Amino acid sequence: MATQRFEGPLEKVDPYCWRIPKSYKPGMHVDGLIYANDALIERIRDDLAPEQVANVAFLPGIQYASLAMPDIHWGYGFCIGGVCATDPDDEGVISPGGVGYDINCGVRLVRSDLSRNDVQPQIGRLIEALFRNVPTGVGRGGKYRFDHEDLRGLMSQGPSALVDRGLASQRDIEFTEARGLLEHARPEFVSERALDRGYDQCGSLGSGNHFLEVQYVDEIFDNEAAAAMGLGKDMVCVMIHSGSRGLGYQVCDDSLRSLRGVPEKYGIELPDQQLACAPIHSDEGTHYLGAMRAAANFAWCNRQLLMWQAREVFEDVFARDWQSLGMQLVYDVAHNIAKYEEHEVDGVKKHVWVHRKGATRAFPPYHPELPETYQPYGQPVLIPGDMGRASWVLAGQAASMLKTFGSCCHGAGRMLSRRAAVRAAKGRRIDQELEEQGIVARARSWRGLAEEQPAAYKDVNEVVDVVAGAGIAKKVARLRPLGVIKG
Repeated sequence: MATQRFEGPLEKVDPYCWRIPKSYKPGMHVDGLIYANDALIERIRDDLAPEQVANVAFLPGIQYASLAMPDIHWGYGFCIGGVCATDPDDEGVISPGGVGYDINCGVRLVRSDLSRNDVQPQIGRLIEALFRNVPTGVGRGGKYRFDHEDLRGLMSQGPSALVDRGLASQRDIEFTEARGLLEHARPEFVSERALDRGYDQCGSLGSGNHFLEVQYVDEIFDNEAAAAMGLGKDMVCVMIHSGSRGLGYQVCDDSLRSLRGVPEKYGIELPDQQLACAPIHSDEGTHYLGAMRAAANFAWCNRQLLMWQAREVFEDVFARDWQSLGMQLVYDVAHNIAKYEEHEVDGVKKHVWVHRKGATRAFPPYHPELPETYQPYGQPVLIPGDMGRASWVLAGQAASMLKTFGSCCHGAGRMLSRRAAVRAAKGRRIDQELEEQGIVARARSWRGLAEEQPAAYKDVNEVVDVVAGAGIAKKVARLRPLGVIKG
């Protein structure tokens, strides 16, 4: 993370939005807009992420504004929490930096019929069993093996390919964003190296901020929306955060290498080489989009298999099958992805490529892409917090389409770099500190917990207050952690 302070202009638009005017830098096509309140904006100034918001505004074909959510922090190319839409019919480009290395990193929430009182006495045993049976850690694979041909099938079909293997249900597919499938994926554009890395990693958490957390519903804010999502007070849920693992990382790495010199080829001037991009209709743009879609479909398979393994562990611990435990998928949302969507820009409906980098989709009530169950309430928006505080379930609202291309924050957002968090944890036992709060935490290393300690993150409650105040999404339920496994 950058440690320099942003000294550029930040003009207050309203209590929840700040503008970087396009006059800030010659070459900006649009303003930058950052969603934050007075307290958060002061912390945001202490990072150069706003500079990245301004830099994104240089991308050809960008529409309306370069946007950032309240969980904004420094990233590769785009800030984490960055959103932009580009119009392919207006010289629009696609930029891997606007998707990220972990293509289709995302969050999945599973509800259950178990209560906090049912699970609390078993939480130590349950977390140990999850830690033993769900693969975690850098480069670590799991029990599922897919050769190159099978991987291409997963990348073409998404988790629907797992139904016949008995590892997914049709309902699981229905309650996954985009039904777990970006069409027009091109697995043949994915390198052999990427396929080798994906061989045993589908169904594994990975490391960093990825996790599987057992939670309970602490408070309900919208009874009707919560009931539609199957959520109730004190109900135990499982939240899963992971992405496309080494396969997706390799796809991004390969793409960035192939895009060197491409902006210059098309006469595109950029303030940061990490914003490497290609016109959407170019051969280079088509190649990246085909490979990105394939990696995104793999990521949905990964979260499906992680959920399946969690269900199996619950079955063993509670001696009932997952169906009778009521362990149904509430929803699965991506937050590192680019998608071709219809939006209204300056009163005109057009199809644009929406880059969401550390930002999640938040479609409003009656959007045609939502499952019928959620039509009256809006899309479930899943916002994980840190290990010690809370996570949130929100519902997308109409203002998201007007303000943010149907997008919302994706988490709390880092406040300390991983290195700074490790320094701050020196001489401490983060697992014991969490245990004193009644939270069981397991990880592959002391460093893994130190990097992800609660103090490394903004308070997710503040972040959620901003998007709720801006009308982008409304609060449905708050969830508190009981136990967590990390890489």
